[in-house]
Amino acid sequence: MSACPVTSQSPSQVSTQPRRLVLAYAAAVYLIFLLVLAYSVGFLAPAGVPRTIDRGPAAPWPAAVAIDAALLLLFAVQHSVMARPWFKRRWTRVVPAAAERATYVLCASLALALLYWGWRPVPATIWHLPQPAAGVLAGVYGLGWALALSATFMISHFDLFGLRQAYLHARRARYRPPAFTQRGLYRFVRHPLMTGFLVVFWAVPTMTAGHLLFAVAATGYILVGIWFEERDLGQDLGPAYRSYQARVPALLPRPPALARKR
Repeated sequence: MSACPVTSQSPSQVSTQPRRLVLAYAAAVYLIFLLVLAYSVGFLAPAGVPRTIDRGPAAPWPAAVAIDAALLLLFAVQHSVMARPWFKRRWTRVVPAAAERATYVLCASLALALLYWGWRPVPATIWHLPQPAAGVLAGVYGLGWALALSATFMISHFDLFGLRQAYLHARRARYRPPAFTQRGLYRFVRHPLMTGFLVVFWAVPTMTAGHLLFAVAATGYILVGIWFEERDLGQDLGPAYRSYQARVPALLPRPPALARKR
């Protein structure tokens, strides 16, 4: 008997296995992301999931604020550091380049899941709107999610979440980043994804102290993140992006009259 295992696979078949594993990994990460995204909708609504921003384990308010702030900081650090070019250069010495974006999405999803699991409500009410205003805001909340999701498809949804990189890698095709676009919502604001998130954070009929902490911290993080992102885009795209910055506002569309004047 031979001590070596017998295989019917050709060398080319064996060499494609790691590529297929990267693709399977990216697909699994995308499914995890979708689950966390679905939970996010209920967490911030707040309805339809076991723990929400206003319902969960009780803690004295100073401890709750400290825990919540630490969870928000953890997400912000993960989300920011792993997005920096210097980190990507070092990180791709550890993970395949085709799996880098999927790994970023996985870490962000796990950080969000930890935030939802560990969140401690701070139930003091800041404002509460009765019907029909509450129903209107609930509709606006849904529109915020629709805006954020649709914005991802106007650039490259599957590139943003790491699937396109893994697919091209599996096909042995060269990866090229999505082209700079000014179509769709990007004609009116430079960051429609973030505009959608801001609507989601603030369009609530009942604003508790815990929800306000989340909304303020997340809004601040978005503003800082935009500053870093636009600095990088300005370096990468040069005059084309600076011209775009001058013509199109970052988050809030200009009134039609002002837009026509420009």
